[in-house]
Amino acid sequence: GDLDKVVNLLLSLSGRLARVETALGSLGPHAPAEDKVALREKQRLLVAQLEDAKELKEHVGRREEAVGAMVARYLPTEQLQDYQHFIKMKSALITEQRELEEKIKLGQEQLRCLRESL
Repeated sequence: GDLDKVVNLLLSLSGRLARVETALGSLGPHAPAEDKVALREKQRLLVAQLEDAKELKEHVGRREEAVGAMVARYLPTEQLQDYQHFIKMKSALITEQRELEEKIKLGQEQLRCLRESL
């Protein structure tokens, strides 16, 4: 459960950072300086939060290893392999799902910006 939450946090922060960077890139040379400053500050905060989330993921990874070692003592080899595969696939699928959701959001936002610029 904690791994799911951390992965979701990482992907959410990554998506938000990508949107801020897209917004920064789409600002024209005549955009108000306040807008640029606000977006750069938001970018700075998101980068810091993303680094914190990466540290949290490392902590969860270490805890996951400790739990895995404890489970290994009680499960037969075949069941342990099934458990390890389940954990690995669950994490990978959650990551892939969130990445796709973020790409869809980013694409929709870019499409909206293109429509507005026309």
